[in-house]
Amino acid sequence: MPNGQNLENDPDRPKIFRIRIQGHLGQQWTNWFDGFTITLEEDGNTLLAGLVTDQSALHGILKKIRDLGMPLLSVLSIDPNQQTGNS
Repeated sequence: MPNGQNLENDPDRPKIFRIRIQGHLGQQWTNWFDGFTITLEEDGNTLLAGLVTDQSALHGILKKIRDLGMPLLSVLSIDPNQQTGNS
């Protein structure tokens, strides 16, 4: 690999993220979260899922969650080539 860099760990490579927050977030927030899918879970939490272009964009999304005052439960990056239904 050029420069010994592992592309899977490249922070500027687009990745799919699943971000779980405590509480239910209404569907009206979809546009504010740059087209992320908002899934309301039975346990009262919300799952935000979508493509994040780079680390700067991820930090912007996390800042929005902070600004809403909703507790962050987890942040998980998913390999876009991975086909799984697990969250």
